[in-house]
Amino acid sequence: MSDQPKLGDRSTAIELISNTLLRLGFITAPSDIFDEKLTQGIKAFQQERGLTATGVINEITARSLEEARFKLGDRVLSFNFASIMRGDDVSNLQDRLIQMGFNCGKVDGVFGANTERAVKEFQKSVGITSDGKCGPATLISLMRLVKTVSGGAPNQLRESVKHSVRSPALANKVIVIDPSWGGEFTGESANGVIESEIVFDLAQRLEGRLIALGVNVVLTRSANNSPLEIDRIKVANSVNADLVIALKVDSYKNENANGVATYFYGRDDKGVRSVVGERFANLIQREICARTDLLNCQTHAKSWDLLRLTVAPTVRIDLGYLSNPKDAKRLATAAFRDQLAEAMIVAIQRLYLSAEDDAKTGTLKISDLRRAGLRN
Repeated sequence: MSDQPKLGDRSTAIELISNTLLRLGFITAPSDIFDEKLTQGIKAFQQERGLTATGVINEITARSLEEARFKLGDRVLSFNFASIMRGDDVSNLQDRLIQMGFNCGKVDGVFGANTERAVKEFQKSVGITSDGKCGPATLISLMRLVKTVSGGAPNQLRESVKHSVRSPALANKVIVIDPSWGGEFTGESANGVIESEIVFDLAQRLEGRLIALGVNVVLTRSANNSPLEIDRIKVANSVNADLVIALKVDSYKNENANGVATYFYGRDDKGVRSVVGERFANLIQREICARTDLLNCQTHAKSWDLLRLTVAPTVRIDLGYLSNPKDAKRLATAAFRDQLAEAMIVAIQRLYLSAEDDAKTGTLKISDLRRAGLRN
């Protein structure tokens, strides 16, 4: 949507939004006007989808509402590189395939090459034409054979096993760091701190420490450019990353908002979560809160594109609020950014340690990792 609907607006687009929310059970009666009831329905939809619950129909929410229109069976699903199909019908297909042990990657609602390959494998297994398209014959076979197991569990197990066999050494791992350029609030704070500069400086401090430990580090931007999110996602996927870490600083109209929060991929409505992403988010959140005085705003499952479309486990860390004078003052201090970098490094290493080799939160130091030989 080019123009965001506002309270009191009427249009055919608002009618379509209303009908979608009605079908999904977020409102109880259709409407052709953007009123408070519709706003509350949008907030509930956003919350369930793992989006920020604002009640505003921004680009991400509009796309999610469009995807929510489709039920499995509404259309023939297929892979087309020039025009990728997205929707809840794709999510449902992926969920069913995973339940039966066919690996299509994340349940992300995107019909890509992995999903096509899983469909072909399924079709072969049931003796129907193996064309990778999900049409009537494939749907009938799916309905007949799908097992009653917890949605996404096999895929979560696969992700966990894949991670568990990796060496605890950081050497030769590929970690992508994605320093935010800035979002809705990109100006200077009361303390003259600019988000794009702060997070890029932190990214460089993190990069230097990781390189010293033998990690291959990829930054998604330089000091003076701002690639689109889809391009940054492509970079992360093209280098076969082991982890992706997005760095951001938040802002809010109320200066009392403060603290650090970490996000990982998950959709509670689908029962889907990145097992490794969630564990990594918890480790980072705990290490930062143990080593700094930032308020603990917890970890949260979200379905933002950066978390959903990256192949590697991905987290986004919101490192305080520039709109809060105390948080801004902390972030403006080089020594504080060093503390943040060390907390992240230790969390990365703890992610790869077995339970018996792990240590208590806030106790490991980078020098401990070197002495333990974990850089080789």
